[in-house]
Amino acid sequence: MSSVKNSVQLIGHLGIDPEVKILDKGAKVARIRIATTERYKNKNGEWMEETTWHSVVLWEQLAERTAQNLHKGSHVLIEGKLSSRSYTDATGQKKYVTEVRANNFMLLDKKESLNLVETPEERLTEDHDLPF
Repeated sequence: MSSVKNSVQLIGHLGIDPEVKILDKGAKVARIRIATTERYKNKNGEWMEETTWHSVVLWEQLAERTAQNLHKGSHVLIEGKLSSRSYTDATGQKKYVTEVRANNFMLLDKKESLNLVETPEERLTEDHDLPF
């Protein structure tokens, strides 16, 4: 049996402006909420809409790009993976959270999307040694 990859792609709109924080050790993190909407016909043939809200976490340079380029209402494509965690709240109750840990995003708003796509040369110099 082949392995199954944890991969998520969402296309939706931001419900709030990005919340960006710098953690104690200097790491930057951004949190956004994305609304996705599905349209379908119910058993009576009427069109229905169902909106689902997704929590998304973006780290370091991606958090910076998020803060600079996204705002409430932005139409985006998010790529990442599902991540689950738990914590204990102030009252001692254990809480469980499932969120998308983004590894890339693309702004789909037509007038603002031009500056967000990295060129292959930018990816090479950031992530890899050049082969020549």
